[in-house]
Amino acid sequence: MIPFLDLKSLNSAYREELVEAATRVIDSGWYIQGEHLKRFEEEFSAYTGARHCVGVANGLDALILTIRAWKEMGKLKDGDEVIVPANTYIATVLAVTENNLKPILVEPDVDTYNLCPRNVERALTEKTRVIMPVHLYGQLADMPAIDAIAKREKLLVLEDSAQAHGAQVAGKSAGHWGDASGFSFYPGKNLGALGDAGAITSSDAELVRMIQALRNYGSHEKYKNLVRGVNSRLDEIQAAMLSVKLKYLQAQTEARRRVAAIYMAGIKNPLIKMPLDSGTDVMNHTSHVWHLFVVRSKVREALQTHLAASGVQTLIHYPIPPHQQQAYVGADFYNKSFPITECIHREVLSLPISPVMTDAEAQQVVDACNSFSVEA
Repeated sequence: MIPFLDLKSLNSAYREELVEAATRVIDSGWYIQGEHLKRFEEEFSAYTGARHCVGVANGLDALILTIRAWKEMGKLKDGDEVIVPANTYIATVLAVTENNLKPILVEPDVDTYNLCPRNVERALTEKTRVIMPVHLYGQLADMPAIDAIAKREKLLVLEDSAQAHGAQVAGKSAGHWGDASGFSFYPGKNLGALGDAGAITSSDAELVRMIQALRNYGSHEKYKNLVRGVNSRLDEIQAAMLSVKLKYLQAQTEARRRVAAIYMAGIKNPLIKMPLDSGTDVMNHTSHVWHLFVVRSKVREALQTHLAASGVQTLIHYPIPPHQQQAYVGADFYNKSFPITECIHREVLSLPISPVMTDAEAQQVVDACNSFSVEA
């Protein structure tokens, strides 16, 4: 069976360096908010192009704390509206509702699955304060267009970059477009820790200082609490792990692109809708990092069953959109009609893609896809 993602093999390539890094942390006797965190924050901010990086406990906290910081700074208040794509993972919406703001769900671009600038324009009201583009599957949303809307309307932009480490639009990376960006380093991400981890990037020094306090009980100085904060700190062990793996991220991205290229060139089954790649007119300003390789099929269940029988493990990202989740019963967007989003969620299927896949394994996936058929 070709696994969807072989994390053990992926991390074993760097095992010696990871063990050495963990040993340095253990031997240092300093395990929270030390030199390893500072080093990683500097490295990752340089990687994205943003001036600052704040390590936090996970990707959801990265989004929650950024919005919370804007509220503490007086830039947002309860009930303000935040535009989000309807076809995102629930974490994006949770970050908004956790802060008592109102998510305004909009349909995505039908081709890229990312936030559609035209639909953003239609969703604007006098209460709109934030746009939250989600860079789904490893490609950036149309940030030049979204940025232009935000500047014209004087809106904040919070990028959800959990799947887009290193992705670019017009030579500018995820994490450097918006006023701030939230990253996840969940183990399965392109840059994955060996546990939960996250970060916020921003070039706004005032915002960064507020987030630094919020992640640490609302304190910059021990026992002096400026605001009511939380405990959401990226620990030294995970920061050290991430510093090791960041060195190899570009090589891993190129390996993902190699697998994606094999898929794009080889899968020719009319029952399978392929993603748009960087060679198309719609995507020619984009640098895709292929966190996920997502195809669509109107007979998804049959396709998934066929691929499993052919030795190929697949996953569905995501089967249920946020507006149909039980968690949001009673919300004004619950069970509202989003036909494009609902169609996407019914049809998407993620093929295996990772830096440790061989060309032969990728070709096996291609052959399995091409041999799929359905009875008339």
